[in-house]
Parts: sequence; structure tokens; C-alpha cells
Amino acid sequence: MRLPVLLLNLLLCTCVSAQMTVKLPAELADNPVDGRLLLMFSAATEGEPRFQITDGPATGQVYGVDVENWKPGTSITIGNDATGYPLATPADLPSGTYQVQALLHKYETFNRSDGHTVKLPMDRGEGQQWNRAPGNLLSTPRSITITSAQQKIAIDLDQSIALIEPAKDTEWIKHIKIRSKMLSDFWGRDMYIGAHVLLPKGWAEHPDVKYPLAIMHGHFPQDFGGFRTSPPDPDLECVDSERFGIPCYNRVEQQEAHDFYKAWSGPDFPRVLAIKIQHANPFYDDSYAVNSENLGPYGDAITYELIPYIEEEFRGIGEGWSRFVYGGSTGGWEALAVQVLYPDDYGTCYAACPDPIDFRAYTVVDLY
Repeated sequence: MRLPVLLLNLLLCTCVSAQMTVKLPAELADNPVDGRLLLMFSAATEGEPRFQITDGPATGQVYGVDVENWKPGTSITIGNDATGYPLATPADLPSGTYQVQALLHKYETFNRSDGHTVKLPMDRGEGQQWNRAPGNLLSTPRSITITSAQQKIAIDLDQSIALIEPAKDTEWIKHIKIRSKMLSDFWGRDMYIGAHVLLPKGWAEHPDVKYPLAIMHGHFPQDFGGFRTSPPDPDLECVDSERFGIPCYNRVEQQEAHDFYKAWSGPDFPRVLAIKIQHANPFYDDSYAVNSENLGPYGDAITYELIPYIEEEFRGIGEGWSRFVYGGSTGGWEALAVQVLYPDDYGTCYAACPDPIDFRAYTVVDLY
């Protein structure tokens, strides 16, 4: 495997520790802000550095510091005590030419009902992706060449990430979002959960019919993916899947999504409501669908607030026996968890390749 440019430079070149500062212009913030300030370097010449930070060998470099009460119009220095990945400190950064970009991941203060006051990044409709979160501040990428320890690198945050356009309702797919009283009480501010609802064929034509509910658990969905009413785009540029080793994987996805639509709308497919839940939170892109000391009562909120609301709104049967849960990986764990923890509220569980259920086989290790 070819070594990434960043690590190759580390092996071959002299490391420097330039003086790095980031400014928060007054026009971008009316009040002092809290958050995590990230400064990123990428040897890639295309794409923004914020999208080059990965868990693979080709990752860019990032340094981070916590900021609290950062006043508009002032600058913060990224010193050698900053935490780095994959290189531990700024002193490890090799000399060379990089694309550089700064980003402030904004935090807000939560006064929770358990007595804890915490500062965390609230999800803003992106599913806890720090490099895409609306309202985060960032700088325009620019090329720099680092040659000496005395060199000064000064960057101004100059833009804010725009709001995400909500998914639009269609004939088949509807989108709902409700305020959860349980979660709002726990977190000390309004908290919302939502879902994308796939309607069965004939739903509008048969207003007296009530339907079973299929509940898919998993990571944050922007929409009800995998469902496409139109055939695959014949002009779609082919993109291979590095993860799965499948050529033209984007075309395969479109074909599978269209095939699902044809089956779903066909004469012999069971008529059920299907939902994918949005339950991102200040920690992660989903809550794992259970109650937690650190997250609050997400299991109860989903089971006793969100699902009854959906069944009332879209004519679900509303009985435990008429609901089934399914999912894979994280979703498999969640599907199994809610079936175990709420046995009377769900009738059937299909858990595929779930995250470790207990510590007897925690990935490949028996922790006991």
C-alpha cells in the first residue's frame, strides 16, 4: 500500500512548529461562542480539508482545541498543546505544501434535569456530522507552504455552513417531527425526534383501513432511502464502491431502490406502514433507541411518544402485536434491544449482524 503523502513527509522531512492563529470576525458572531476549534491540513489538491479527515491511511491532519466564551473580533492560537490526529501535536507536522482550513464546531449549554450542566454540539439536522453541521463557522481553504518554525499562519473564519433543506413530502413518503416532552424535560430545552414514513399502496384510497407498522432502526437517515419511483438514470456516471469492491455501485443502488418500489407497489406485497426514525442527539447520530443515564429516555420517547403519534397520524393499528422492528449492525442492536426491553410494545424483531449483544463476543474478544 502506498504511504499517504502526510506520513511519507513525516518519515523523510524535517518537522516544524509554525505559529498558527484563527480569528473569529465580528461579522460572523454577535456574542461570544463555545465549541471545538479545528485546524486541518491536507496534501490533496482537490476537495476541502474538512472532508479529508477519515479513519483510513489517506487521512488529512487535524488539530483541535476547546474554546469557551470566544469573543468576536479576537484570535485563538493553536499551540503545541493542541490534540492532533493522526500526528499527535503541531510540532509533528512536516514541512511542505498543504491545503489548510479552520472550522468551529459550535456547542451550546444544556442544564439537564439530572443536575449536570454540559456544553455539547446540538444536532442541527445533519445527523451529527461536524464537517456539515449548519451554523458551524469555517474558512475558505487556501494553499500554504510551511518551511520554518517561525512562520506565522493566520486564518480568518469567513463563512457559516448553510441550513439543510428539509426533505419534501411525496405521494409515497411523508416526514414528521415532534417535540418530545420526555427528552425536553431531561435536556432542559426543546428536543425533537422525527421519522420518514413510507405509505402503502392504496393508503389514500382506503381511509378506513388501518395498517401494521414496520420500524427500521439505524443511523441518521436524511430521507427514506432505498426507494425510487423512477428507473435508474441511464446517464449516471459510474462510481465504484471501495468499501464493498463493487463496480458502478451507485447504479446498483438506484436499480435496487427502483426494484423495491416495484415490489412495494405490486399486487402481492403486504400493505404496511414503514418508518425510519431520526433520533440524533448531542452525542451521536442516533440514540441507540434505549433509555440512558447520559442521553435521557430515548427508548420511552420513541415507544410512547413518537410511534403512537405516527400511528394516529397515518392510521396504524396501534397495538404491540402489529409492530415489528428490524435493522442491521447498529440498527440490529437497536431492534433487538427494544424487543427485549419493551416486549409488549413490539411483536417481532429481525436483527441482522447486530453490534455485540454482550461481552462474550465483543467483536472478536471474550471480555469475561
